[in-house]
Amino acid sequence: MRLTLPAPSGPHPIGTVWLHLVDRARIDPWQPSRPARELMVQLWYPARAAHGHPFAPWMSPAAVPFFEQAQGIPPGTLLLPTSHARVAAPVDRGRCGRPVVVYSPGLRSDRSLGTLLVEELASHGYLVVAIDHTYDADQVEFPGGRVESFAITGDVDDALIGKALAVRTADTRFVLDQLTALNAGHNADVGRRRLPPTLTGAFHLPCTGMLGHSLGGATAAAAMRADRRLQAGVNLDGSLLSPATAGTDRPFLLFGSDPGPGPEDPSWDQFWASQPGWKRELALTGSTHTSFTDLETLLPQAAPSLGLTPSQVTQAIGTLAPYRAIHAQRDYVRAFFDLHLRHHDNHLLQHPSPRYPQIRFIR
Repeated sequence: MRLTLPAPSGPHPIGTVWLHLVDRARIDPWQPSRPARELMVQLWYPARAAHGHPFAPWMSPAAVPFFEQAQGIPPGTLLLPTSHARVAAPVDRGRCGRPVVVYSPGLRSDRSLGTLLVEELASHGYLVVAIDHTYDADQVEFPGGRVESFAITGDVDDALIGKALAVRTADTRFVLDQLTALNAGHNADVGRRRLPPTLTGAFHLPCTGMLGHSLGGATAAAAMRADRRLQAGVNLDGSLLSPATAGTDRPFLLFGSDPGPGPEDPSWDQFWASQPGWKRELALTGSTHTSFTDLETLLPQAAPSLGLTPSQVTQAIGTLAPYRAIHAQRDYVRAFFDLHLRHHDNHLLQHPSPRYPQIRFIR
């Protein structure tokens, strides 16, 4: 049985393309033998005339064996899902370009695991740029089938996380530079692979935000501190380190897993006290850290093939029904970006809603 992802709810069909970017101004900080920092990014966007373009895989084919190994999945046990996006479909640029959201995954994760939220935003008119942070991701496939896997050595302590945060912030700023070039009609892909000609002018860059899970959420906060091109940010269940705890004058959403009766994450308290811009903190009841990834829906489907018991699945993703967890995440994240990048207020972030009893307003 092939695993599936729930379809996005927006009115737009989705297109996607991959870009191989090289920052020649940086020696790779994790692999000093590499004379430049290499990244893979994936663009997701509203498409027009999508038929005739194949659906993109959820994960690039050469990366799958590395993913299976990292997750302890026997090879070939699972048929991984197909995305809802069409490869290289023409971009629907709208009237004056699309608001932009940059996505950063967690440590030892990759861009595939954020597809649920990324597709949702693209289907509602956003141009989403998902970054793979090479060597702190479990696997990243580059053109030609080369795969670079996790290569960070040493204890995962505050010093290492601080370095990773700095590397990811530099990655993000470099990607923002490349988006400016793409928007002006330059092909930023190192191999000059053909891109949809309608990509030029598709990015409404004055309205750019950032979304991240775990370390990616901390990256969103740190990158906003470092770069004023980012106008709004969302942290999905990520602990923060300085400089991310210092806050900014721009809007930021803390969206966490169920804290239960325990104390608040002290780094979120620090951020809250020092954040002068718009701020809100939400908790998704009955959830875990993993609930903010595609595993929220994929793990229950895969459980019989992997021999997982219902209690093991609950331990991994919490007690909240997956469709309710996904529905709430999609709607609240989109409401945040609609409010702060499009200035459309559906009032979802003003106060608790009886339609979403699974969302708790912390402050």
